[in-house]
Amino acid sequence: MSEQSTRVSSAARRRAALAAGAAALAGADLALKTWAQDTLAGAPVGPDFAQLRLAYNPGVAFSMGDTLPSWVVIGFTALITAGIGVAAWRTAPKSKAATAALAVILAGAVANLIDRAGDGVVTDYLHTGWWPTFNLADVFIVCGGLAVVALSWRRTDQEHAKAPDIT
Repeated sequence: MSEQSTRVSSAARRRAALAAGAAALAGADLALKTWAQDTLAGAPVGPDFAQLRLAYNPGVAFSMGDTLPSWVVIGFTALITAGIGVAAWRTAPKSKAATAALAVILAGAVANLIDRAGDGVVTDYLHTGWWPTFNLADVFIVCGGLAVVALSWRRTDQEHAKAPDIT
């Protein structure tokens, strides 16, 4: 097998893992949202500082844009989600860690987009008492984003060797 076909095969495996991982995580969030809608309506569970409580968010993070028409919010989030998907697809052949981080972000973005597409709102169910109510997809987006930032700080010796000397 040639080196090029090995690279193509590796890239295909990473892309398949990206798609499968993002789909599985998005599915888990959507299942939890369905459970929350069926179980938590009018009946929060747990103490005030860490409660499962049903809420709906017509906006995006921290309810920003909650007064905009739902088609604007859906369109905007669809464009961002598509951009994340393209970035993840293009990154997959290069870095396992970056691909995994982007897959987690993509999973959260896709899950929230699918949830929002039905009625213009996102189902939230995790409530801390001091932070706005959120969902697992939001956790995916934040943790994936933190991972991308952490990975951007990490450069291997090979990358340093390849980087042009600008001094």
